[in-house]
Amino acid sequence: MQHVEFFHTEHFLTRYKRSKAAGSLVPFIDFFWETDFDSLWDIYPNGFSDVLFPNTGYTYLINLGTPFVMQVGDHKFDMKADGFLPRSQAIECYHQPGNKLFGIKFHISPVIFEKKINFSEYQSFIFPLSYLVDAGILDKIKKCNSFDERVALLTTYFTQIIEQYSGSRRPIEIVSEILLHCSRNNDYLTSVETFAEKYKVSSRTLQRYFEMATGLSTKNALQIMRIRKATEHLTNDASSFHSKQYGYYDHSHFYKHLRKFLNKGTLKKLQPHLALLNKLHESKQA
Repeated sequence: MQHVEFFHTEHFLTRYKRSKAAGSLVPFIDFFWETDFDSLWDIYPNGFSDVLFPNTGYTYLINLGTPFVMQVGDHKFDMKADGFLPRSQAIECYHQPGNKLFGIKFHISPVIFEKKINFSEYQSFIFPLSYLVDAGILDKIKKCNSFDERVALLTTYFTQIIEQYSGSRRPIEIVSEILLHCSRNNDYLTSVETFAEKYKVSSRTLQRYFEMATGLSTKNALQIMRIRKATEHLTNDASSFHSKQYGYYDHSHFYKHLRKFLNKGTLKKLQPHLALLNKLHESKQA
């Protein structure tokens, strides 16, 4: 069995615990999550997989159970421990009875304040997490008795880092402000040059800031945000969807971007693609 993001919405909404970041963490952390699969093993005794399309940022994967398999693009990884997962490619996670994962989905990790890290160097693979999170914190996370307890522990941990370095890393603040602005205002057409002028840096410098903080160029980061937000809107409420809300010139412009975004080679069936494309056609005819 394969569950596909945007299409099998009930699975992703009900089988994952989620908690949005709050306060000073909002520019840095999207949400915390944890798998909740105990009731599924009788239904899928041989396991199942979850497919997610490309996203911005990256995820810290913390293994609370048995080994699992993660596919990033065309590469499969046998995961026994924790991992750092860049999210710029489609991923597929193969779950078996005994698997349990906790994750932190980042826009930008606050660890960048403490360590000299360029996230553009982390691509296409899953990397060891030990360099990015204090070993003592990882140990405490695994000993927590609940999801809420883990979220509270990490909220305190990352908030302390941000407050300690407040005002000292302007490049990171610039990137986080641009990401928040574009997401909240559906602004995906403002040029890199315009943003650079606003923050009184060169376009090349702004690109370097984005690559260092997110692992992606400014354009790539914003285009992934754009198509994900538009696709979610189309999936949830096709009748109110219009491509121009997301800065597309017309229906065909969005259609081309959508097909490229949905081009996930490991999908076993095309029905999810067709269902969403039919919604797009119906919304245009309405």
